[in-house]
Amino acid sequence: MKMLPRLAGRRRHKPDGSDDVSPFVPEPEPVRYEAPKATIDPDRSKKWLARAMPILRAHKKIFIISLLLSFVGLVLQLEIPKLLMEAIDNSLAVLPPTRNPTTHQLIVHQHVPLHIYVWWIAGLAVAGVLAGYVSRLFLFKTAYNIEFDLRNIIYEHLTKMSFPFYDRVQSGQLISRANSDIRSVQMYMTFAPMILVQCSIALVAFGFMLWINVPLAFVSMVTMPFVYLTGVKMRKSMFPVSWIIQARLAEVATIVDENINGVRVVKSFAAEQQQLRSLAKAADRVQWGYIKDADLRARWTPTIQNLPQVGLALVLLVSGYMVIHGQLQLGSIVAFYSYLLMMQAPFMMLGMIIMMGQRAAASADRIYEILDEKPTVVDRPGAVDLVHCEGDVRFASVDFAYGGDDAPLVLSDFDLHLSPGETVALVGRTGVGKSTVARLLTRFYDVTAGAVEVDGHDVRDLTLASLRSHIGIVLDEPFLFSISIRDNISYGRPAASFAEIEAAARAAGADEFIDDLPEGYETVVGERGYTLSGGQRQRIAIARTLLVNPPILVLDDATSAIDVQVEQQIHGALRKLMEGRTTLIIAHRLSTISLADRVVLLDGGSIVADGTHSELLATTPLYAEVLAQGNELDAARLVTDEAEVH
Repeated sequence: MKMLPRLAGRRRHKPDGSDDVSPFVPEPEPVRYEAPKATIDPDRSKKWLARAMPILRAHKKIFIISLLLSFVGLVLQLEIPKLLMEAIDNSLAVLPPTRNPTTHQLIVHQHVPLHIYVWWIAGLAVAGVLAGYVSRLFLFKTAYNIEFDLRNIIYEHLTKMSFPFYDRVQSGQLISRANSDIRSVQMYMTFAPMILVQCSIALVAFGFMLWINVPLAFVSMVTMPFVYLTGVKMRKSMFPVSWIIQARLAEVATIVDENINGVRVVKSFAAEQQQLRSLAKAADRVQWGYIKDADLRARWTPTIQNLPQVGLALVLLVSGYMVIHGQLQLGSIVAFYSYLLMMQAPFMMLGMIIMMGQRAAASADRIYEILDEKPTVVDRPGAVDLVHCEGDVRFASVDFAYGGDDAPLVLSDFDLHLSPGETVALVGRTGVGKSTVARLLTRFYDVTAGAVEVDGHDVRDLTLASLRSHIGIVLDEPFLFSISIRDNISYGRPAASFAEIEAAARAAGADEFIDDLPEGYETVVGERGYTLSGGQRQRIAIARTLLVNPPILVLDDATSAIDVQVEQQIHGALRKLMEGRTTLIIAHRLSTISLADRVVLLDGGSIVADGTHSELLATTPLYAEVLAQGNELDAARLVTDEAEVH
């Protein structure tokens, strides 16, 4: 999945309708998503590494080549001590000619020129460098491919998760698991096999040592069982600490994420010091974990690394005795020591691989916690596509509660019918469940009892993609992406023409302030659109929905942050666009309610009144109270909006 820059610059549309092509801003080519070739094994009974093996197998070709070349490079290194031994015995330690005491014939010891061994050793070194280069290149490519796949697997899974999942999971936890936890797993899956290859080379080196001298080879291995037992104890002690570290890193990420996203609330209450104390407390908890981890590593790693040195001392004692008594040649002992030093490297890395393994196991468990959780709102078996939507909407005896069956009902025996093309305003006090109605229609949540129907189909019998493609919703808290205004408006229809984007913006009353911006429609808004006022964000959100032109439209307090004057300007366009479209308006303003053909009053989880505005105002005192409450909210939002602008 790549982003390739075009040679031409991005075309910027000026307010006068002309185009300005800037050669300094490359326009990216369309990006095509490439799904990972494999995914995590769903069998929870397997070990974490076995569950991740399908991903590694998807890249097995370059990974196996990497391991084989690493093995070849190490084998070439093993030949060098052997050549060094022969060079010492055949070139540097050549004895002078002697006579056979029996036959009195002159014995001339064979002499091999030293430069022959020099060239062989140099050639093996060059070949080892080339093999090592390609091996490391393929190893890191495999590592990055695994990281890419894991990150896409997690993100793709998160896109499928239902809203109840996001209601209880902190975003910082998800960010941590999609970053640091993935890196821990990826490093172990690629570098641990490489270290195992080095350990296999240690076995080959031990074979050469046996070839040189069997007793001395076994003396050198006396300490290795103790190294293994120490590594087992180190692994058991480090796993819980590794889990704690990863969990507490996620806590820090959560605090940072919430403070960045909620910076306006923090500053409004002058709570900077309070948040710094919270962050410092979380950082101290992470520090404790790292110190404990360092303490365990300092306690066990030196033992693992230095136990082979004891074996080296024993070898020195025994080999020295053998050389003095003529049982071993000088070249052999030099080669023996070279092989022994090669064998020590894998054992010295044993502590590191144990630490990596425990951290990877803890990280994998945290990742699997997310991947093993299944979405609760999914397509039923046999679900059909909603192809031609007429816009007939019905809520039939709907009960709903957030948080499960034991939670209090938000909607109780809720009945509402919207005929095709009808505009209905849903009115009620704050917190009575008006927005919940919109969420059930789009099937963000499933009803506890009853049914929501579109064109006579239970929404649970329709595919989610087809259902939501026919419903446009503008939320009371609009979310904008940190991209250009043009891209934000065309988010639901990326292929829309600029003329269509302008028309949608004009209908939503957003064209005036957009044209006043320095870059017009190409202006990049800040994160969540906070460089714009609340009213400007809502107008762009309305334009984004109108561009999709859905047969069913939901306006969830969509004009709550727009001042009355601007709202009146876009009402004419909204009336025209709502013609022939089923529209549910969740509102508290009288001006917005006037767009509706009829008004329903929600209270206590069910509809208590249904009729026109004048009928409800004359017959239902609660309706007048709700409208009065709405006026107070308008005043509060107006103050907030002005504060954002200034």
